[in-house]
Amino acid sequence: MILEAETRCMPQKSCDAVPGPLINSGNQFEKAAIGEGSLPSHSGDLLRKQGAGRPGIGGQRDRTVKARIFDRFNSALERWLPERRVFLRTDTETRFVRLTPATQLAAISGIGLFIVWSVIATAFLLVDSIGSGNLREQARREQLAYEARLNTLSAERDSRAQEAAAAHARFAQALERISQMQTTILALEDRRAELEQGIEIIQATLRETMQERDKARALAREAEARLASSTMTVRSELDRAREVEGAVDFLTSALTTTALERDEVAARARRARQMVDELVLETRLIQERNDRIFQQLEDAVTISLTPLDKMFRNAGLPTEHILETIRKGYSGQGGPLTPLSFSTMGARSTPDPDTLRANAILSQLDRMNMYRIAAQKTPFVLPIRNAFRFTSGYGYRSDPKTGGRRLHKGTDFAAAHGTPIYATADGVVVHAGWSSGYGRLVKIRHAFGIETRYAHMAKIRVKVGDRVSRGDRIGDMGSSGRSTGTHLHYEIRVNGEPVNAMKFIKAAQDVL
Repeated sequence: MILEAETRCMPQKSCDAVPGPLINSGNQFEKAAIGEGSLPSHSGDLLRKQGAGRPGIGGQRDRTVKARIFDRFNSALERWLPERRVFLRTDTETRFVRLTPATQLAAISGIGLFIVWSVIATAFLLVDSIGSGNLREQARREQLAYEARLNTLSAERDSRAQEAAAAHARFAQALERISQMQTTILALEDRRAELEQGIEIIQATLRETMQERDKARALAREAEARLASSTMTVRSELDRAREVEGAVDFLTSALTTTALERDEVAARARRARQMVDELVLETRLIQERNDRIFQQLEDAVTISLTPLDKMFRNAGLPTEHILETIRKGYSGQGGPLTPLSFSTMGARSTPDPDTLRANAILSQLDRMNMYRIAAQKTPFVLPIRNAFRFTSGYGYRSDPKTGGRRLHKGTDFAAAHGTPIYATADGVVVHAGWSSGYGRLVKIRHAFGIETRYAHMAKIRVKVGDRVSRGDRIGDMGSSGRSTGTHLHYEIRVNGEPVNAMKFIKAAQDVL
């Protein structure tokens, strides 16, 4: 098949095709056979004349208005777009396709519109590609900044944990020192009692010796008086003289013995006064050392007690009510420590300053112990120990399912499927099963009207009625219920009202 196109414009602005190509058949030229819709070898004018001369060919001579308008439009376009004919030649025949100016204009317009559409679409694709590249870069930068912030928070959490461990170690050392000092104080108290008993014995002996000395002096004066009266009245009586002489010898020996005892009593008194002075000095040194010990204890207790009190207050909990609850609940199991008494002089109506100071320290230690018990029953720690990502906090947010603005009553932590979930405080399991939007849900009731909820679990490892302690594993992380992916929905309720769980966790960062 041979494809040819040839166009000639006539002076009347009508274009007719020139005689079609000839088919060479040997040495002779024959015109191509003409079928239906094919072009004869004669000119177009001849074809129109033949059609006009035949009856029934040429149709109506008067064209309709629409045909005239179309012909005029084609005539106006022939100046720039002359009519073209595309010839299709085979060995036996030749066919053509007529391309009017209107057809060429439509084809050119379509190609132009396609080119314009292609340019605009390419521009939009380039703009979208550049914009999406910027968004991805911005998202990558935000992700890097968020990861850096998470790393910083993790480092701060580790440092706070180390500080808390050091504080616990210091607290244990302080308690050990308190125990040692209590033992020392009791030993010193026993020694002091022994010394006071020795002083009392020495004083009793001294009193007896002085009474004997006074009796001996009275006997000596009486003997001297009797001797004087005997000398004046009974000199002649030898027997009486012998008695007097014997009495004088007795008195002399008694006076000599009394003098020796007096000297010994005086020496004992000097030694007793020296021992009393040493005891007074030792008592003063013990008092100064006790003051230093009391000061160190008061400082240690204050340093350890203040963060605990601040932790409960930052979490929004009534500290005095909590301590009163602990005091009532544990009164039958030991309760506060018994205050020490340092008096050795029997019962007194008014305690001495050391006793009051020791009682104040013991009261603060008891308060610290009650805070420790309350902290064990309050959810201050994270429910996850593995690496996790904080995905949603407490408060109003765009709902991940519907997109509407709703109150999120908990805190979401995302981690790998099956990550262990732990109880954050001591309590009793009151619900362990399926709960509509929560999926697999565990509820734990704690003291002071606090309840914690752990939702969307893949597996529950406790049952209703179980008593759990802080750190006990209660389930595995999953995506059950109304969830878009694996995460833990952690919720804290106080007296039935939801609160921000991060308040409890942040309050205990520098303490636990």
